[in-house]
Amino acid sequence: MRERADAERIRGFMSRLGRAAPRDGVCYLTGGATAVLWGWRTTTIDVDVALDPEQDELLRAIPALKDELRINVELASPADFVPLPAGWEERSPFAAREGLLTFRHFDPYSQALAKLERRHAQDLEDVGALIDRGLVAPDRLRRFFEEIEPRLYRFPAIDPAAFRDSVDAATAS
Repeated sequence: MRERADAERIRGFMSRLGRAAPRDGVCYLTGGATAVLWGWRTTTIDVDVALDPEQDELLRAIPALKDELRINVELASPADFVPLPAGWEERSPFAAREGLLTFRHFDPYSQALAKLERRHAQDLEDVGALIDRGLVAPDRLRRFFEEIEPRLYRFPAIDPAAFRDSVDAATAS
């Protein structure tokens, strides 16, 4: 049975995945993993990651690590849900270096936009935490939304008006 992932389990995952890397790469942490490692949540249901580049050896290692650590790991990032604003890579803060893998938190602005598009209660709380901790500035978040808005057609499941309303609500204060 898999359990919620706390900071210790997430760091264990990072350490073991880094040892499995045969060459340099980046593993972007997102969602609950970011929330747990940055301290506003104690656990998460899933450890969401994106690999750059994808390495078959790492993809093969993940199922065994999920079983060994009894955690859920998903290949997911904001890029799966919304267009990404320019410069997201440079805004992705360093988390750790394990073996040949550099771990980064996916750009907080991209994470906030993806969460605002989904509008789940936990997602909205996470956006509030990102803003409260100064990791996301409301005016800059609004500008990034305006940057990606013309590309929302590439994600037909998105309701652009509802997304804009969600961004407006989050950045109103």
